[in-house]
Amino acid sequence: MPELQDIAIVLGANFAICVVCFIALWGVACAIRDVTFVDAFWAIGLALMAVTTFFLADGAEARQQLMLVVAVVWGLRLGLYILWRWRSHGPDRRYVKMLARAQEKGASFPKAAWTNVFALQAPLMWVVSLPVQLGQISDQPTSIGIVGWIGAVLAVLGILFESLGDWQLVRFKADPANQDKVLSSGLWRYTRHPNYFGDLCVWFGLFLIAAETTLGLFSIVGWLVLLVLFLKYSGGPSYEKRLTYHRPGYADYIARTSSLVPWPPKATSDVK
Repeated sequence: MPELQDIAIVLGANFAICVVCFIALWGVACAIRDVTFVDAFWAIGLALMAVTTFFLADGAEARQQLMLVVAVVWGLRLGLYILWRWRSHGPDRRYVKMLARAQEKGASFPKAAWTNVFALQAPLMWVVSLPVQLGQISDQPTSIGIVGWIGAVLAVLGILFESLGDWQLVRFKADPANQDKVLSSGLWRYTRHPNYFGDLCVWFGLFLIAAETTLGLFSIVGWLVLLVLFLKYSGGPSYEKRLTYHRPGYADYIARTSSLVPWPPKATSDVK
């Protein structure tokens, strides 16, 4: 096991970086009166944790390089896609409504943005990124074993899965004929959230790479927090509630389609 001092330096420095980044982003949000871009930084910031740890830690080189490549490819792909979506479609209505409600209760925009959006982002990012932090600290074992390679394959499949899901959604929305229709083909036939499932595969894969070290086993906490965020606190539940009322056929889509794990849809006769 690495020295406690080495672990504290890496984790402490990364936490400080998270805090500084989100304070700076909060300042940007106050200037432009929009917080939507924070979703893009969530992906890029998790990749940043892999980069900073790569330079701060002195772990096994092969494992560090593998985790760095996987995390950066995932983070840049997803972060740039969300940035493009924000610039193409404008502010996220979830954030607009959230901040509007806070302002109606007397909060200023800066206070509402900090309290409702930015305050918890730094500690959450720090916790979720534990696999790419703890997994890069230990220098033993020096080589990547079968569990690590399984994790790498799972992570790559997760990146491909969510990339395909995003492409299918963009293509569907680009066709004016699909306005107010429900995407229920391709990957969306088997899961209502290909992006969430892909993210979970990527980060469980990174955990498996980290778990070949004793210290890395503790990083399962990060993946579990990510799972809870997706199931309970992400935009998914509120987004689906809104679509149920405003998009014909979405309630039936929910009834027959798996929420997260890809699964064959229920037969029409089984939907109640």
